[in-house]
Amino acid sequence: MGDFTIQISSNLVNRLAEDVETSKKKTKRTKRKVPKEPRQPQSNVSQKPTLDDSEKPKSATAPGWPMQPSLFLPATSPLQPANSELDSIRSVLQESEKVVERLQKQEENMLQEVTQKAKDLRDKEYKLPNPKPMPCVAELDVALACYKEHTKDPLKCASLVSSLGDCMRRFRQQVS
Repeated sequence: MGDFTIQISSNLVNRLAEDVETSKKKTKRTKRKVPKEPRQPQSNVSQKPTLDDSEKPKSATAPGWPMQPSLFLPATSPLQPANSELDSIRSVLQESEKVVERLQKQEENMLQEVTQKAKDLRDKEYKLPNPKPMPCVAELDVALACYKEHTKDPLKCASLVSSLGDCMRRFRQQVS
């Protein structure tokens, strides 16, 4: 079964609702003008016998008009076709809501995938190169600790500072 979509606008639903309301109301009928037969002189004209009102057939329409089926009202119940149409519209709406929910789930999954891929690309692109190890870290830490202890007499840390200097010279010689 192929996938398809049906879009029902609010305008269509409103029009259908108005059709239901108007079919419930009685329609106002306008009387048609009946062309008058030209009067003929009464002399030498044979007159037809006329039926008085008690002999005329009774009908629901205007006198003189034959009974015609209504063009606006169905032969069965006026609510039956409207209800079936509304039921079919409701079923279509329910199906379309299911399709919308499925599409929203797909969109959420795709959004998560795209976000994850973007994060992976960003991590790969902006990854810092392996930092070089800092030389003489132990000697530097010992010298700084000594300076913190002897803030008033920094000359006590001179031997530690000279050993830090020796370590730095050895490192430069190894690199070059």
